[in-house]
Amino acid sequence: SGGQQQRVSIARALMNDARLVLADEPTGALDSHSGQEVLRILDELHAEGRTVIIVTHDRSIAGRAGRIIEISDGMIISDEQTDTLDQGPEGAAETVAPAPVSGGLRGLLNRTGEAFRMAVLAMKAHQLRTFLTMLGIIIGIASVVSVVALGSGTQQRVLENISSLGTNTLQVFAGTSFGDIRSGRMTTLVVDDADALARQPYVAAVTPTVSASVVARFGATEANAQVSGVGEQYFEATGMTLLEGRFFDAEDVRQMSQEAVIDEDTRDTLFPDEATNPLGQIVLFGKVPLRVIGVAETQQSGPGGSQNLTIHAPYTTVQTRLLGSLSLQSITVKVADDVDTGLAETAVTEFMTRRHGTKDFYIINSDDIRQTITSTTETMQILIAAIAIISLVVGGIGVMNIMLVSVSERVSEIGVRMAVGARQGDIMQQFLIEAVLVCLIGGFLGIALALGFGVIFSLFDTGFSLVFSTTSIVAAFLCSSLIGVVFGYLPARNASQLDPVVALSKG
Repeated sequence: SGGQQQRVSIARALMNDARLVLADEPTGALDSHSGQEVLRILDELHAEGRTVIIVTHDRSIAGRAGRIIEISDGMIISDEQTDTLDQGPEGAAETVAPAPVSGGLRGLLNRTGEAFRMAVLAMKAHQLRTFLTMLGIIIGIASVVSVVALGSGTQQRVLENISSLGTNTLQVFAGTSFGDIRSGRMTTLVVDDADALARQPYVAAVTPTVSASVVARFGATEANAQVSGVGEQYFEATGMTLLEGRFFDAEDVRQMSQEAVIDEDTRDTLFPDEATNPLGQIVLFGKVPLRVIGVAETQQSGPGGSQNLTIHAPYTTVQTRLLGSLSLQSITVKVADDVDTGLAETAVTEFMTRRHGTKDFYIINSDDIRQTITSTTETMQILIAAIAIISLVVGGIGVMNIMLVSVSERVSEIGVRMAVGARQGDIMQQFLIEAVLVCLIGGFLGIALALGFGVIFSLFDTGFSLVFSTTSIVAAFLCSSLIGVVFGYLPARNASQLDPVVALSKG
């Protein structure tokens, strides 16, 4: 009543940015005041450059138009111009410039902005439900990011442990294979083998290696220790870092000097008093006194390695004073940088087999170990991440369920919007944006939760750390967006396909 239906119809046309407005009996069943108000609105639309066509039986209303076309029995019987068109300065009819069209990119941005605003209002109206909906996404994203970070941290720690073997290194051990029970009694690996390998063109450095487990004593302090007898090239081959003092040299090895290089752990254990300088101190290893000449950075022991304190001394000293045997336990070979370690391993195998007349040794390639562990950790990382992604899928299904419920609850709202001109695409866009927003905010909170977990995890001395990467974080955002689109499509499509008449009747 009172022209409200006409005004709603005009508003609907304007929401669709209509360039052509067709008004069929716009003043029907209206009082004169309301009728004039509706006609005034139509005049304003015409002044904006829109084409207004009025269908009427009232000649007084038709007289307001600049052109009157009279139709009878489906035939045009007259077509005349009136004098109601605005006249220009010279008396000619003035053409009104059309209003700028809000289509294209600008129109798309306007519609998207409106859909975004409606989605935010809907989320604010049901804050608890929105939070519970995104909870599955939060847990899923946090799980995936944390698992990937833990896998990266584990891989990094293991590779650091392997680095104690050195890079591009081969270790030749006595025995036919790993775990050979006869290896401890075999004496075929000798210093001459190391000297012969050092003369090969593909070798950068060689060091014989022997070891003995002893009790280290300094004053009233004692601890279990492993004395590694090595050559002067051992420190270069393994990349050991000197913190203070010096490494022993070839002359020290030849003279069987009673000197030792300790690591940080040994220094902290045997010399807890920071005022005591370990350099020059005499430490008793078993019954053999050795003078400390250097302190090196602690190297992580390889997988399954000993947890004893580590001391390095000339191998000649360890052989003669601690072991009483001239045989070697292993030979460490550093391969030249321009030589492939796989080819070098084959060459060493052939060389040592010819030299011994049989293959009474086995070789551990540090690069092979590195590649194997890297491959294994990556596989485990993918497996665990795949399991964590299941929680994301469950969270996505939760989003879809809640959005479907939301559509059924907001049928009347959808009907009103479509009745006043909202397109199917506008309705679909609104619900898609709402689903994507829920998942994006959930993804952001999930990443924040994972980072917080990383901070808490670092407070505990676990030996491992969480290594977060930009790639995993960006992938998490993209994944949460994709979940919003995929699982929000069905509710959005259902909402857009509602019949406005049915929707309004249900509302």
